[in-house]
Amino acid sequence: MKHYLAIILSSILSALLAIAAYRYFEKPREVVIRETVPAQYTNFDPMEVSKQRAFLSSSPTNFIAAAESVKPAVVNIKSIQESGGLDLWGGSSLGSSSGSGVIISADGYIVTNNHVIEDGGEIGVTLNDKREFKAELVGADPSTDLALIRIKGEGLPFLEFGNSDSLRIGEWVLAVGNPFNLESTVTAGIVSAKGRSIDILEGQDRIESFIQTDAAVNPGNSGGALVNTNGELVGINTAIITRSGRYEGYSFAVPTNLVRKVIRDLRDYGIVQRGILGVFIDEMNSERARELGLKVVEGVYITRVTPESGADDAGLKRGDVIIGINGVKTKTLPEMQEQVGRYRPGNTIAVEYYRNGKKHTAKVVLKNKANGTSLVTEKNENILIDLGFELRDLTREEKRRLGVDGVKVVSIYRGSLIERTNMDPGFIITKMDNRALSSVDELVSRIKSAKGKVMLEGVYEDFAGEYYYAFPVD
Repeated sequence: MKHYLAIILSSILSALLAIAAYRYFEKPREVVIRETVPAQYTNFDPMEVSKQRAFLSSSPTNFIAAAESVKPAVVNIKSIQESGGLDLWGGSSLGSSSGSGVIISADGYIVTNNHVIEDGGEIGVTLNDKREFKAELVGADPSTDLALIRIKGEGLPFLEFGNSDSLRIGEWVLAVGNPFNLESTVTAGIVSAKGRSIDILEGQDRIESFIQTDAAVNPGNSGGALVNTNGELVGINTAIITRSGRYEGYSFAVPTNLVRKVIRDLRDYGIVQRGILGVFIDEMNSERARELGLKVVEGVYITRVTPESGADDAGLKRGDVIIGINGVKTKTLPEMQEQVGRYRPGNTIAVEYYRNGKKHTAKVVLKNKANGTSLVTEKNENILIDLGFELRDLTREEKRRLGVDGVKVVSIYRGSLIERTNMDPGFIITKMDNRALSSVDELVSRIKSAKGKVMLEGVYEDFAGEYYYAFPVD
């Protein structure tokens, strides 16, 4: 018995000595346990947008949070049109159009497509929670197919604007609409392309630089929201390409960096302030690139420069190739139009271009249609539209060549008051009621204060003598 007890005590003593020796000679080691837990960002710098967006857009599970935050701010819009004729029962016939819209401020401003409210009388808005409002039209811009309306409300849910320039091809996006009072409908897709032109808008000033996605967008979703996975507004859904009349995989949205500028102008002025570069442009092709000694086929080719425009003043010439605006690359014509479309008359932009194979930069002051830098008010614009003509100031070269000061008639609307005077485009107005004038603003101001009848006096460049045209004013 004593023999076994000695063996046990000896074993215990040996174990204790081994442990003591191990602790003395072996340094402690740190053990790190790694778990597959999703990374969480803390103390995030909001200026580092690319980090946050790259993380969020790579995780489709974030669609849930984005959809829940966006849906309350997307509304249904119904526009009632009353035709001039009578129906079989002796009453006026009515028509309607329906679409979607996005609340962009807590006090009720809503952005939608122009074609949703175009030619409409009464505009009705139904929120996602079924509340109904009557809306007033603040302004519309057919050139971008955008419109701004407003309802009377406070504390309304609204969407924050994101940076559409930071969108990347292949990035996840959501299309949210409120068609046919079905409440908000959410679809997902990726950004298929940027800077797309599909030739659906009309007018010289049209800007088509759409975001193309494969998110399902059907009739009734026009004017709805295109958002990133962070729930930020990056586009206004506008059009689809289809042969069947239904969605076939191609949907297009106006980028929000352009939307922001247009709606600010509509809110502040009632019309869009177009900053004009003053060039006639065309797409680049391989033949032109080879002739100009360029290594890549990209940029916008200048075919003509308008005399005394901002581009002319800055020294741009025919044959130059514009490759960037304010540091943003403009590889195609739509991309360049979108960039210029973000600025107003009087703004200065930096234009990067190639000439004789070398890169240059010019500072260009944008001008308005009248070749000036002043902003146009809706009231002044409406006066000229009501009379039926488009005017601009004479350039310095025209003043020198003709030896007169005045205003040039650019175009005349059919069936207008001015057309009935037999005036022709190209007429140069030098006097109103026997008083000399020198600018469009001066002419509009004097017409506004005139009563009875107005007499315009002037000349045509290719015809001798003076001409007179009279018309009544209120």
